[in-house]
Amino acid sequence: MESNNETYLGFDLSTQKLKAVLLNFRLDNVAYAEVTFDSDLPEFRTAGGVNAGRTKNEFYVHPVMWIKAVDMVLDRMIMQGVDLSTVVALSGSAQQHGCLFWSRAGIESLRNLDADKFLHAQIDDSAFTIHRTPIWMDATTSLQCEEMETAVGGRIKMVEITGSKCYERFSGPQIRKIFQNRPDCYRNTERISLVSSFLASIFIGDVAPIDCADGSGMNLLDIHSQDWSDLCLNACAPGLYAKLAKPSATSSVIGNICPFFVKRYNFNAACKVVTFTGDNLSALAGINVGQDWLALSLGTSDTVMMNFRNGSLVREMFKHEKANGSWEHFNELLDSTPRGNFGNIALHFISKEILPPVKGTLRWNKTSSLENTEQAKGVLKYSSPQSEIRALIEGQMLARKSYATEMGFSFGEKTKIIATGGASVNHSILQVVADVFNAQVYTQKTTEAALLGAAYRAKYVLSLHRAKATVIDDTNLSMPSYYDFIAKFNQDSPLHVCDPSKDSEEIYGPMMKRYKEMVSYMMKHQV
Repeated sequence: MESNNETYLGFDLSTQKLKAVLLNFRLDNVAYAEVTFDSDLPEFRTAGGVNAGRTKNEFYVHPVMWIKAVDMVLDRMIMQGVDLSTVVALSGSAQQHGCLFWSRAGIESLRNLDADKFLHAQIDDSAFTIHRTPIWMDATTSLQCEEMETAVGGRIKMVEITGSKCYERFSGPQIRKIFQNRPDCYRNTERISLVSSFLASIFIGDVAPIDCADGSGMNLLDIHSQDWSDLCLNACAPGLYAKLAKPSATSSVIGNICPFFVKRYNFNAACKVVTFTGDNLSALAGINVGQDWLALSLGTSDTVMMNFRNGSLVREMFKHEKANGSWEHFNELLDSTPRGNFGNIALHFISKEILPPVKGTLRWNKTSSLENTEQAKGVLKYSSPQSEIRALIEGQMLARKSYATEMGFSFGEKTKIIATGGASVNHSILQVVADVFNAQVYTQKTTEAALLGAAYRAKYVLSLHRAKATVIDDTNLSMPSYYDFIAKFNQDSPLHVCDPSKDSEEIYGPMMKRYKEMVSYMMKHQV
């Protein structure tokens, strides 16, 4: 039975931060803490939470940084006077597509944690055969993508099995690259974790299973059987099933919290750990989306049920270059330029984008078109910072709408956008979203959808677990759907913030056609 004293803990290991939230039995916020990697852990020399490698398009993180952040975020919770003995279940989310390679010594350390020592003093570089964890921004596995698709019988076959073609950022090609380039490290790897299952492993004191939903973004999982595909595993690396182990359902309790946290932080030994999942999946669990709603996350990467690499980081760059580092000035410049920007539209892919798979910048003005080779090259810059900023934001949102449409989302009069992520507090950007998508835009009271989704799932899955434990035969067990269950506690309705302008379709319909022409040019010329 649930008690009014029970609390639920959620974690979110994003690109730039590790965050934690504690919710009470009504799902009200009790406490919040965060660790920002760049400023709180400067010894790891990250920029935007990541390290750039020596080769082009290589990005990584030292996993010890994440482990040290766990120590810090829990200490910050304790400093707020939080009683962690009330936590009955916890779960988490994490940036998708990174992978970690556990050594045998690392697993032994994980299973024998000493409560008198910091986590990072026990799970250090020796815990991993690869000390640099490739993350979602890494785009160095083009060869491995081609090899894996060829080995399974072609791209269409890969899509049939895993739900997507091979992407450079996906963990399957990354694992194959390690197998090829560092065979000794691969051979000495006992287990492989995604970032989400790695974080869960810390809390259960053993290697946690990979979440089935998060694992579907690896080019290795058979989405029909919800287990690893032998064909894809063989195309990736030998002996891989044993290193991955059987994936877990997202709605699973994977164990109790390990003794380290009981002794060091006063957790209850009966506290359940629920499967950790990817941040995009967790964000969906943290927002109330219904029919005709499209969720748009505006964070480090922008997400329309998928990632776009060039999101807030590019907006940040333009804020510093064109608006003196001020969001207020950035918004003034954006608002002072009319919709459509006098025919100026720009695509800025600072790092190689996922969709479309290009890197570079292309600016078109009102005379640019594919019909003239010289005009198609565009212009080097616009005459004002106002034009530059609006061209950036409109170009980004046209890209998001284009791929939402290609994914099968049907836009109509009832369409509503719910925005989350850091930039969802920026009304000027949200107005462009409303105009480009020609839809009303809503936000939630919090921008931390992935973090809240982790805590919400902890409560829901624990309720399922308890319900099953009280019946002999759970075959006919009736439980409300996840969203119905959460709605009983979370009464916050989305906040209506923007309406599209009446001439939105008239302006942005033709601009969508020009956007696609620009992408076609970039794909052909890789500007």
